[in-house]
Amino acid sequence: MDVERIMDLFLYTVPSIITGIIAYYFFREHTRNEDGRRRFLLKKDLQVSALPTRLQAYERLSLFLERISPAKLLLRVGPISNDKNAYEALLLQNIEQEFEHNLSQQIYVSDKCWSIIIAARNATIQLIRKASLSEKTTDAEKLREVILTKMMERESPSDAALSLLKHEVSDILA
Repeated sequence: MDVERIMDLFLYTVPSIITGIIAYYFFREHTRNEDGRRRFLLKKDLQVSALPTRLQAYERLSLFLERISPAKLLLRVGPISNDKNAYEALLLQNIEQEFEHNLSQQIYVSDKCWSIIIAARNATIQLIRKASLSEKTTDAEKLREVILTKMMERESPSDAALSLLKHEVSDILA
């Protein structure tokens, strides 16, 4: 009779254990799926609310690139005196102020985009410095003339960066 009771107990216990294991795996998978769904919905909501901020960052960076474009910079910032070194310093200071004003926008754009923007800023600074070191440059007005002449010969560094910026925005909106 003992063997019969053990067999009955075994026959009742095994299905219960199997049912418990199946229930455990089912609930575990269900919980994982629910967590994944919640994360997806949260990420989707964050993207919807973050999109206007990202687009605003791209707008500000495009404005920055337009403002440091040598031709537009020279029109906006005129020489205070006839000293070419003072004018060069004024132009560079203006570029740095614009850059510092938009520094926080880097968290909203890709690393590649931010690198291109920095490269455009550095190329513009280098262009101004080279023009200042030119033998043709004797005063502030001559510096403006040399920079504008160089801009007629080639594309502005800001234009290439602006093109990438536009491409990234079109990718975001697509």
